[in-house]
Amino acid sequence: MPTGRKPQPAKGFDIEDYLAQRTRAVDQALNHFLPPAVTKPATIHKAMRYSLFAGGKRMRPALCLAAAEACGGSVEDAMPLACAVECIHTYSLIHDDLPAMDDDDLRRGKPTNHKVFGEGIAVLAGDALLTEAFIIGAKSKGWPRYSHQEIILDLAGAAGSKQLIAGQVADLEAEGKKISSDQLKYIHERKTSALLCCSVRLGGMSANCDPDQLAALTRFGYNVGLAFQIIDDILDVTQTSEQLGKTAGKDTAAQKATYPSIVGMEKSQCIAAELTGCAFSALDIFAGKAQALTAIAEYLLKRNR
Repeated sequence: MPTGRKPQPAKGFDIEDYLAQRTRAVDQALNHFLPPAVTKPATIHKAMRYSLFAGGKRMRPALCLAAAEACGGSVEDAMPLACAVECIHTYSLIHDDLPAMDDDDLRRGKPTNHKVFGEGIAVLAGDALLTEAFIIGAKSKGWPRYSHQEIILDLAGAAGSKQLIAGQVADLEAEGKKISSDQLKYIHERKTSALLCCSVRLGGMSANCDPDQLAALTRFGYNVGLAFQIIDDILDVTQTSEQLGKTAGKDTAAQKATYPSIVGMEKSQCIAAELTGCAFSALDIFAGKAQALTAIAEYLLKRNR
């Protein structure tokens, strides 16, 4: 069972509607921030937009916006940071799918970027989205407690060689090898949890949150991020490609370490539930103002049901 008190979303809170609204708002903002598809060279801008607008729940931007709301901030102020995080996430997916990495053919139910545009353009599309993230992030206005420098450092740190990239490196080096649960946790902390945690931190910063609120958001993001990836491991085993929107069973075929393969399915599900419980407990400080964050955490946990 999850640890800690489990706060409940507001009565009648519709998470599907909330995510749909946030997705529309984020898509509109991303369309505004990115160069039009016809901008020269058109190929790269088409490739960037192909993956960025391929669908999905915009979970990281939603977490960023929900964190801002929990701290009394506005969606408008948080939006550039939410879009920046989504650009980094999409860049990482494009590169993860490359033949030199995970070699995947499907992403969000569509052919992966390199299958449509070729490997060279896919590499450059990822590079361009990563760069674009910092252009967009720099358009945030900065706040009394959090300067532009702090915001960009947080964003860059999550995407850098000690976090997101470190996770991918460790993941590649672990292929075909027997690794411990601690080593797998290291991979998941960096490959997935780091950017999810950054998303809620940036949302809080955009609301000029106080240090205690930022610490709570950090705990929330870290625990939800780990739970999110463990559930992805579970789904890779239990769901079909049609259900996932990407190739099922790829981790097993590539001899990648996953939580089910190391600790078993039942324990993996328990760990995910415990992590989400810790995330819920971190939200106590917001005294009922974090309904959206709670609902998103529940939504992520229920993906394995």
